[in-house]
Amino acid sequence: MKLRETVLQATYSLQANKLRSWLTTMGVAVGVFSIIAVMTALQAVDRSVASGLSSLGSNTFEIQKYPATFFGGHGRSRFINRPDITYDEGLAFKKLMRGKAKNIGIQVSSSGNLATYENLSTNPDVLLFGADVNFASANGFDIETGRNLVENDILYSRNVALIGHDLLNTLFPTGENPVGKSIKVNGKVCRIVGVFTKKGAAFGESQDNLVIIPITRYLAHINVKRSISITIEAFSQKEYQATIDRAIGAMRVARGLTIEKPNNFELRTNEALVDSFRDFQRTISIGAFIISFMALVTAGVGIMNIMLVSVTERTREIGIRKSIGAPRTSIMRQFLLEALFLSLTGGLIGILAGASAGNIVAIAFNIPPILPVAWVIISIAVCSGIGISFGIFPAYKAAMLDPVDALRSR
Repeated sequence: MKLRETVLQATYSLQANKLRSWLTTMGVAVGVFSIIAVMTALQAVDRSVASGLSSLGSNTFEIQKYPATFFGGHGRSRFINRPDITYDEGLAFKKLMRGKAKNIGIQVSSSGNLATYENLSTNPDVLLFGADVNFASANGFDIETGRNLVENDILYSRNVALIGHDLLNTLFPTGENPVGKSIKVNGKVCRIVGVFTKKGAAFGESQDNLVIIPITRYLAHINVKRSISITIEAFSQKEYQATIDRAIGAMRVARGLTIEKPNNFELRTNEALVDSFRDFQRTISIGAFIISFMALVTAGVGIMNIMLVSVTERTREIGIRKSIGAPRTSIMRQFLLEALFLSLTGGLIGILAGASAGNIVAIAFNIPPILPVAWVIISIAVCSGIGISFGIFPAYKAAMLDPVDALRSR
């Protein structure tokens, strides 16, 4: 038989048992789905992390009360019970670090805030920052319209504010200049003095859905007991590590820590975030691969079982084909193709479903759709291997049937 005829014959045989064929392919689809969905989601998060870190700046790090990522357990109470970093400690730190860093910004924030202007309002998800004059430059924000905070805003706790582009679009949809207009944030009046340039999303969250007010006003009227964080920008990548070392020493002095006491604050660097995510990604990837491999082996056993049943059911057909001159290689090739079709069909279904499910995470993180090409190729190769390896024994058994005994079968 020519290859084309072999392929058609294998296709007709699978179509004759549609339900059985589909049930078999679903086993392969589940295994491929799990690995493709997980890898697509991890790539989406990875791109979001890379985007977020690039927005922070390569020479930037942050001092705060809590680590960037930590999980439950005994360590959680250690972080919660730490004393808050106070604004006075932040000012003392800035004084100690004067001339040793390019920018030092002090900020404190809270989420879930509502901003209104006349009869328009935002969703209650606005991020409200109390910040000093260096917040914008230290955190990579540029001013598009108006001005930045100035020292007198901080000194006199003025009710001024800068807003991001999300608030500009929501509260001023007609395009009017918001500078000089008064908005309310959680019922408290603020006069807009500037608008930040659109910055986009980082870590799946918009960086434009924010309001910045003087940190002194925040601490006096919003939340006096909030722990602050400090963003430090080194002069260059070459001086980055030295700046970190100086910042740790300055913070220990600002907090009054003696030499025998451990640090009661955390340093958040881009490298630490990346390492933390990579460890998490590696663990999830290994777990997903093991689960997928087990599912695919189970599916392979199912393919072998179905093909053995098929050989038994078609024994007389095999005998007729052999009696009219069909070679063993032709029969073996047909049954191998049937097993391969089952495995690859399940693999393609799993790839499409897995990529679709994984891209839900990409959408949530405002990342363009992703297809993990390397894992798609690996999945197709594995499915091919599963189909051939688990189909070769039934194919060999079919090819080795004695034509006389096969013709006697009913």
